[in-house]
Amino acid sequence: MANGKHTVVLNVPIQTVWDFVSDINNWAPLVPGYIEHKIMNDSHSTWKFVSDIGFMKKTLHMKNNITKWEEPTKVTFLLEGLNENFSGSGFFEAKPVNDTTTKITGQLDITAGGFLAPAINPALKSVIPKTASELTNAVAEKVKKISK
Repeated sequence: MANGKHTVVLNVPIQTVWDFVSDINNWAPLVPGYIEHKIMNDSHSTWKFVSDIGFMKKTLHMKNNITKWEEPTKVTFLLEGLNENFSGSGFFEAKPVNDTTTKITGQLDITAGGFLAPAINPALKSVIPKTASELTNAVAEKVKKISK
């Protein structure tokens, strides 16, 4: 399983972070390679994005299932490939440092399955940490902009 985890400290209150991440429409477009997403209901959505794992560039369709909304600290989700054989999970977590500062952590775990898994999984080990970092940094930047 490939995984990535990234933490950023923001000079914003935890509620500002929660107000942003509690709406998938705010952070889905920040996924690297984003093309589009569709909200089915409060916990189910589909996402389309281009993934570049070095030797292969593919348009991926995936289902995102929010498994837990824990206001104001954590959003946990499961991922399932719709056009490719992969699965995974992740979360955004916010922890207050003090009343005006919040530490946010994004984590992503992905595993490819099927015939190409032996070739894809090793490549994902370098791609997923970068993706988790880019997404967490993008969320942090957006949260900073809306808090001004």
